[in-house]
Amino acid sequence: MAMEMVPTCLMLFTLVVVLSINFVPSVYGAPPLSEAKALLAFKNRLTDPQKVLQSWDATLITPCTWLHVRCNQDNKVTAVDLVGSNLSGNLVPELGLLPALQYLRLGRNNIAGTIPAELGNLKSLGVLDLSNNKLTGKVPSQIASIPRLRLADISNNNNLCWNFWPTPVFKGSYGLCQKK
Repeated sequence: MAMEMVPTCLMLFTLVVVLSINFVPSVYGAPPLSEAKALLAFKNRLTDPQKVLQSWDATLITPCTWLHVRCNQDNKVTAVDLVGSNLSGNLVPELGLLPALQYLRLGRNNIAGTIPAELGNLKSLGVLDLSNNKLTGKVPSQIASIPRLRLADISNNNNLCWNFWPTPVFKGSYGLCQKK
């Protein structure tokens, strides 16, 4: 009878191993793959002469171990803090895929281009610092509807304009965009 149990135990052990390999991220509470992909998409659009993003490694299970990224107890990204990092490049729409993000601090860099409307998807965002960059164009109205936003600093950028009436949380004085 003991010999008959060996194959059964071996099959049960194999099943447990296979299942645990497939579900390791959920067991450890790793963030959805989209969070890492979103941050890597941003990294790939940046020039990083001081190599501050060197720890942003796609082979790691979670971006929570990366420098300049903070996470909550559920391993969801809650902060990206890259103030004064001498980064240049563009913001990416994928940043809107970070549902627990509370702080996006990218001030005092050389980030250019437009502000993606997808940042309006960040319903947990409380602080948005895009000040002292080279951003242009319309500030998306979607950002004004972020329910928890208490500070949005977009001051000292190039040629920004509003397509909505800004609330007091917005720092920076820009005119309304010209209608064409």
